[in-house]
Amino acid sequence: MKHHLLEFSRYFAASGVALAVDLALYGTLIYLFDASYLVAAPIAFIAGLICVYLLSVRLVFATRRVNHPGVEFTLFAAIGIFGLLLTELLLYVFVEYLAASPFPAKLFTAGIVFCSNYAFRKLLLFR
Repeated sequence: MKHHLLEFSRYFAASGVALAVDLALYGTLIYLFDASYLVAAPIAFIAGLICVYLLSVRLVFATRRVNHPGVEFTLFAAIGIFGLLLTELLLYVFVEYLAASPFPAKLFTAGIVFCSNYAFRKLLLFR
């Protein structure tokens, strides 16, 4: 149990770094370059995905289920794509139907996607 708590806290920290990358790029694209939030979100999400992958395989998870890095990243990214689709759906609902501002909507969405991504990555990729 202690190992799982330590691992989760490391994943939480790695995700925090990735979220900072994601939000910085998201905000830059929306507010400085006047990009649509639905265009900015996937671009920023991919930058965060790469960041959290690198941190996860180096610092978070000690053992892996998949020994081939290319296959592992593909599965990691596939889970990320699910997270991206969930992000886009939730952002659209929050902004278009609930009249939320894009940045707070992104923060709330990130929390939901964090939980689902951790669960899927832990179950499918890491022991």
